[in-house]
Amino acid sequence: MASRLADSPSPYLRSHADNPVDWWPWSAEAFEEAARRDVPVLISIGYATCHWCHVMARESFSDPAIAAQLAAGFVAIKVDREEHPDVDAAYLAAASAFTPSLGWPLTVFTTPQGAAFYAGTYFPPRAVQGVPAFSEVLDAITEAWTDRRGQVDETATAVVQALTAARPAATATGLPESALDDAVAALLAAEDREHGGFGTEPKFPVAPVLAFLREEGSPTARALAERTLAAMAASALRDPVEGGFFRYAVHRDWSEPHYERMLTDNAQLLAAYAAIGDEQTAAGVAGFLLDVLRVPGGFASGQDSESEVDGVRVEGDYYALDAAARASQPPPPLDGKVLTGLNGIAIGALADAGVRFARPEWITGAREVADAVLAVHGAEAPLRRASLDGRVSDASATLEDYGGFAGGLLRLALATGEPRYAEIARGLVEACASEGDVAAPGGGDAVLAAHGLTLPPEVSDGATPSGRALLADAALLLAALTGDDAHRRLAEAAVRPALPLAASQPISFGAALALAVRLGRPVAQLVVVGPGSGPVAEVARGWGGASRVLAFVTDAQAAAWAAAGFELFEARTSRDGRDTAYLCEHFVCELPLVDAEALATRLGA
Repeated sequence: MASRLADSPSPYLRSHADNPVDWWPWSAEAFEEAARRDVPVLISIGYATCHWCHVMARESFSDPAIAAQLAAGFVAIKVDREEHPDVDAAYLAAASAFTPSLGWPLTVFTTPQGAAFYAGTYFPPRAVQGVPAFSEVLDAITEAWTDRRGQVDETATAVVQALTAARPAATATGLPESALDDAVAALLAAEDREHGGFGTEPKFPVAPVLAFLREEGSPTARALAERTLAAMAASALRDPVEGGFFRYAVHRDWSEPHYERMLTDNAQLLAAYAAIGDEQTAAGVAGFLLDVLRVPGGFASGQDSESEVDGVRVEGDYYALDAAARASQPPPPLDGKVLTGLNGIAIGALADAGVRFARPEWITGAREVADAVLAVHGAEAPLRRASLDGRVSDASATLEDYGGFAGGLLRLALATGEPRYAEIARGLVEACASEGDVAAPGGGDAVLAAHGLTLPPEVSDGATPSGRALLADAALLLAALTGDDAHRRLAEAAVRPALPLAASQPISFGAALALAVRLGRPVAQLVVVGPGSGPVAEVARGWGGASRVLAFVTDAQAAAWAAAGFELFEARTSRDGRDTAYLCEHFVCELPLVDAEALATRLGA
C-alpha cells in the first residue's frame, strides 16, 4: 500500500508512513472519501516528540488487525498539531465535550462533515484500569454509526453549535492596577513554596506567566519570577550537559522530566533568564538552540524524548549520560519542521540576550535564522507556516506566525541596527488588521472553513502566548518605533478579548496580563547612536525590557530608520563619533548623553 504520508513536510506524519493503517493527511479529499463510502472519520492528532504518540503508534497503529478494522469502517486522518494548530484547537475544543483529560495523542471520531461525536486521547491495545482497548472503541463507534445514526448526528450537531456560538464582544482596553495586583496575589497563592513553580504536579515552566511577573515589576512579582526561574535552573528540568529545558516534570519537585525539549519553552526561557541577568543559564539555552535545534532553514520544533542507547530505544536514558558518554550514542531525533512563529520568538530571544550579555555570536545566529526563514516562508503576507528541508507545507499561517515572526524581526532590527527587518515586520503586523479586530490573512484553514468549524483565535495562552498576544506584542513594539497610534490601536484590539478573563485566571493569561501592564504605562525608549562598543553602550545593555525599547545604531543606520518612517530615530546622531545615548519617554527625549556615569545615574543603574 503506497503511503500518502511518505513525502509529507511533517516528520510526525512521515513517522507513520510505514504503518499498515491507510492514513490520509489533513485534506478535503479525505472527508470526500468518507462521504463517498458513508463511513466515520478517525482524526488522530499528535506531534513528533510526543512520547505517548509513539506508544500508541507502536501498540495500535502498527497492528495489522487494527489497520484492517480501520480500513473496513473508517477514513483515518493523521494530523501534526504543530503544522495545523487551528485543526488541533478545533478538535481539542470538541473533545472537551467527551473527556476532561485532554492531551496528545488526541483521538477524535467525526462525521464526513468533520463534526465530532466522540473523542479521547491515548487508547491502549488492551483494556486497562477502565480505559477500553482501541479495538473495542472502534467496534463501539462502528455499532453507533450503523445502528444509532440519529443519535450520532444529534451529538455531532450539538457539539458544532456549542463550539461556533458567537462569543460576547469584549470592550475592555486595559486593566486597572488593582486587577493586576489581584493577578500577582493569585499567582503568589498558587506558588509551591517548597519546590518553586506553580501548582502541584505535573509542573510546567509557564513561561508567559513569568513574563507577566517580570513586566509587572513590583518587588513581590519580580521576586516570585526570580524564585521560580532559580528553582527550575537548579532542577532536573534543565539538562546540565546541553543546557536546554525539558517540557515538564511529572512531580512537584521537578523530578522525572517529560524528556522532550521544545523550541516553544526554550525560546521563552532564554528571554526570561536574560531579563533577570542570569547569563550562565541563558548561555546554556542559547547553546541548545544554536548547537542542537539549528537545522537548515531555521530552528527545529523540538527534540524527541526517546532515543537509542546501546541499541535499545528508551525514553530519557540519553539525558542521564554525561557529555563523554553522550558522544558515543546517537542523540534523540529532532522534529526538523521549521515553524514561522516559533522561530520568530527564538530569533527575538537570541537578539535580546545577545544585546544584554554582549554576545554578538547570538545576534549573528538570530540574523542567519531570520534570513533563512524569510527566504523560504516569505517576507510578506501570506506567510508560509511550516517547512521541512525547504519543502513548504500547505498549512495556513496563523496569528502566532505573523505576531511571533514580526516580534522577532523587530527585536533583531533593534539589535543589529538594520531597519529592513523592522520594515518587513511592519508589513506583517499591518496585514493582520481586520475591521477593528485582527485576523491572519488568508482566512485560516480551508477544510475547517468548508465545514463551518473555524473557531475564533484563542485568547488564552498554552505553552506559548496566544496568537493574539504575540501580534499585540509586535504591534505595541512597532508603535514605540513609529509613533503611529494605529499600531497601538491594533495591539489594543488584539488583546481586548482576553482582558475580561485575564485577572481572574492569571495562570492561563500571562501574556495578556503583560500586555495590559505595557498598555497602562508610558513607553520608555533608549537609542544609542555610535560604534556601540564604549562605556555608554555597556551601561545601556542592562536596561532593556518589554516596556522599554533599546536600540543600537550607527549614524547611517539612524538615518535609514528615520527615512523608513520610524519616528524614534529622527535627528538621532552621535557626538564626535562617540556612543551617544538618547533617553526618551513616548518620543519626548532628554538631552543626549555621552558620559557613561551620567547615563548610569539617569537610568538608576
